[in-house]
Amino acid sequence: MSNIIDKYVEGYIRSLLPKNQGILKDIEDRAIKNNIPIIHGEVANLLKIIINISKSKKILEIGTAIGYSAIILCQAAGDYAHISTIELNEERAQEAKYNIKRMGLENNIQVIQGDAMEVLNFLDEKYDLIFLDGAKGHYQEILEKSIDLLKNQGVLISDNVLFKGMVANDNLVVRRKRTIVNRMRNYLEYICNHPKLQTSVIPIGDGVAISYKKMEE
Repeated sequence: MSNIIDKYVEGYIRSLLPKNQGILKDIEDRAIKNNIPIIHGEVANLLKIIINISKSKKILEIGTAIGYSAIILCQAAGDYAHISTIELNEERAQEAKYNIKRMGLENNIQVIQGDAMEVLNFLDEKYDLIFLDGAKGHYQEILEKSIDLLKNQGVLISDNVLFKGMVANDNLVVRRKRTIVNRMRNYLEYICNHPKLQTSVIPIGDGVAISYKKMEE
């Protein structure tokens, strides 16, 4: 349970979603079994809808894990999709490459192994959509470079922004998580008031912030 919405509501919403099949189900099951973080089903569904509405083809993901969300992003974007995804952990990056190849998407998804801040400094392309799902305590450090890499009228999606409800409720904060909670609160204040962005925070999954990059004058 995410502590974002009531358990019975969360369970009902998830019961409505189509279930993964085949290889993608295998990847999902392995992640759950080994406590590897992957996006919640309702968040995955929201991503698919946003990609279809925005017609995003060129997508940057920060935080690959084992490739589950990159595969979902690519499938939603369809023909001619190109996903670049950054993962710090070398072992997970290799597993992501393996999973992506199993899905037959190796020509559409590029896994970049390295520190996101370093990798972002070397990217000079513009993206239709950026999905931020890496180290939660570093979102604000990554933000400005992400905005630079985002096309005008592009979409930035930040996952896990309510962090098990702790960001919204001091009574839920675990002491060892206080630093990350404070950083996430600062991040949300920042993106919700950023002059280049229009942002809405959605209480699904572990909290999702959707930001639209305004046209530059």
